[in-house]
Amino acid sequence: MDKLPTFEEFRAQALARGFDEALERSWKPGTVLETHTHPFDADAVVVAGEMWLGENGVERRLVPGDTFQLAAGTPHTERYGDAGAVYWVARRNA
Repeated sequence: MDKLPTFEEFRAQALARGFDEALERSWKPGTVLETHTHPFDADAVVVAGEMWLGENGVERRLVPGDTFQLAAGTPHTERYGDAGAVYWVARRNA
């Protein structure tokens, strides 16, 4: 992604694509979330810091501008870097 949209642009685009809501999520440095699931589809973009997303035995590092998608019910892990992380997420609730 060359240039991040504003949060309002991200939100408007998400709603236009059929998502129910868009949120900004901030995570403290060193936070670790063990394997869990969510009851919603997620489409997100990292806007600050770094995180690692684990899915199907593969963990990938995400930095500002990187995106990720998770279908509702997908088991995954999350880990946040030394500076924590912020991402914007569009959610489509079941």
